[in-house]
Amino acid sequence: MRVAFVSNVVYPFVTGGAEKRIHEIGTRLTNKGHDVTIYGRQFWDGPEETTHEGMTLRAVAPGTELYTGDDGRRSITEALDFAARTVYPLNKYLRQNDHDVVVASVFPHFPVLAAKLATVGTDTPLVTTWHEVWGDYWNDYLGHLAPFGKLTEQITARIPQHPIAVSGITADRLARIGQDRTRIRTIPNGIDFDQIRAIEPAADGFDVLFAGRLIEDKRVDVLLRAFDRVAPADTTLGIVGDGPEREALEQLTTTLNSADQITFLGFLDDYADVLAHMRAADVFASPSTREGFGITYAEAMAAGCTVIGADHPDSAADEVIGDAGFLVEPTVDALTKTLEAALCGDRPSSDPVERAQRYDWDAVADQAETAYQNAIDGSW
Repeated sequence: MRVAFVSNVVYPFVTGGAEKRIHEIGTRLTNKGHDVTIYGRQFWDGPEETTHEGMTLRAVAPGTELYTGDDGRRSITEALDFAARTVYPLNKYLRQNDHDVVVASVFPHFPVLAAKLATVGTDTPLVTTWHEVWGDYWNDYLGHLAPFGKLTEQITARIPQHPIAVSGITADRLARIGQDRTRIRTIPNGIDFDQIRAIEPAADGFDVLFAGRLIEDKRVDVLLRAFDRVAPADTTLGIVGDGPEREALEQLTTTLNSADQITFLGFLDDYADVLAHMRAADVFASPSTREGFGITYAEAMAAGCTVIGADHPDSAADEVIGDAGFLVEPTVDALTKTLEAALCGDRPSSDPVERAQRYDWDAVADQAETAYQNAIDGSW
């Protein structure tokens, strides 16, 4: 099987959930003898076409800034530019019969539309991986430009494709904007279970940990206030990550009685350092109200943490955590109660480590391999 992934960013040169998924699935496919090519921006040094961990990396555009200003929003012009630059080279190689299937990640949407355009005149199927469906969230993200975002998402959902969603909640939302629910495969994001279990706990670890992008939907402010209500003087909270809300969150922390017990670590370049902090923590708390999947929950469960997520209609936390953690309303009062119980030793009814094994990348890659082959042979 010859697989072409389309992604403007390529892991590990840019780190993020969508590109890491491609990397983990792609490397496992190559280990099985499949041919894998990633079409992306050149964030790596050296020639435009190179080999990395058995995969061919083919640059169709130079590396550039992905975000605009200080608001943490992805650049629309970057996505449009990458999409425009992708069509011709991808179509050229498809016409040479170099690829059996094209796999494109959503978000952003324009490269998906470009990938579909590149398949015109060929019999190559397009598989899409939907990490989220935003719907009304476009109103918060783009303001007066929200109708443009919604229309683009709906057009992307309606083009002929073989759709994969990373969670049931994402699949349901995709069905509401144009896809046949019965045709949507659900294949979760994954973790390297053995790597997480082998990591030594951080010597300077924290009792309670959060890891993620510091944006409003993560509701880190709720966590800070809840921690301040219940944390004994010798209990610590670590905040791993960066984002547009960091300054406001740090300012909030200065007003809390537990300010000296809270540390903002920022973005950690080494993924192993994040895992080491998870291995050291007793509780992982993320009251995020918008999660298309929620990979940090799976990582934290594998690390042995007691995991607390938000019970919210826009979050797949309940799918990931199940009864191997706790789900609370994303309010200070609700989180305070559950956090206090967890710090006092309350544990979920199921083993979080055991549940985390189902998300190992080997299992996810096997599911993806089957789906890609089904798209090729017409048995989707």
